[in-house]
Amino acid sequence: MSRCHAEVSPLHAAVYFAPEREDELAKLGLERGSTAYFAGRAAPLGAVGAGAVTATFANFNHEHVARSLPAAWTVTTPEAVLDARLRGVDGMLRRLLGPDALTSTELAEAAGLAVRAAEGGHREARPLYAANADLPVPGEPHLALWHAATLLREHRGDGHVAALAVAGLSGLEAIVLHNATGTAATSALLKRTRGWSDEQWADAREGLRERGLLDEAGEITEAGVALRAEAEALTDRLDAAPYDHLGPAATARLTALAGAFTAALRRAGAFPAAAFGKG
Repeated sequence: MSRCHAEVSPLHAAVYFAPEREDELAKLGLERGSTAYFAGRAAPLGAVGAGAVTATFANFNHEHVARSLPAAWTVTTPEAVLDARLRGVDGMLRRLLGPDALTSTELAEAAGLAVRAAEGGHREARPLYAANADLPVPGEPHLALWHAATLLREHRGDGHVAALAVAGLSGLEAIVLHNATGTAATSALLKRTRGWSDEQWADAREGLRERGLLDEAGEITEAGVALRAEAEALTDRLDAAPYDHLGPAATARLTALAGAFTAALRRAGAFPAAAFGKG
């Protein structure tokens, strides 16, 4: 299931790097950057305030969130944002994948499998998944695939937040530890988009060093690797339902199909390499 998630999730996440999404949200009067992100991702929850978003998104500075929400809902509505983000997704996928991919039997098959998997998720204690699950499945296959990828990503994400709480990691500590692996976004990008100051980042690193999860040079230790592995294993267990519902053969097929489309997105430049690493 974790391999399937690794191939499906980028189909959702690519939208956060796409100009089409911000262009559509800017047309509604939303400021580009954090406000567009918070409103766009939180819109399925309704016109919520900063508290709900801080709790569900988990690794953002609450004061940073509060600069955008609930003020965004005085400019536009969640319903308008949902329509705008889907238009942005449509434009992004048409640009990055091209018309042949969008009309292919493989994409239609991937969409059907992903939707079926997403239908098997559990709503309990999964606010972002449950909110997105209330939205209608788009009729066009490429939009249905993105919608299902969003459901699967948020289902796993909701469970991962619970796993991090069990591990005793705050949202900031979790991203600092992840950044130390070299596989996450850069610290500069994380601090800017999540609203953490250099001092707050440094304090979190010091706390992780005191727990033996980072060494003096800020590198992840064996204990840090083990704690992350435990959290990922618990996340896997909490995320089993969609793939149990889909079944092993269909999950393997979804993994292969989604992997091909994710690879195509990467080749098209959907994920800027400069945004990832320890720097």
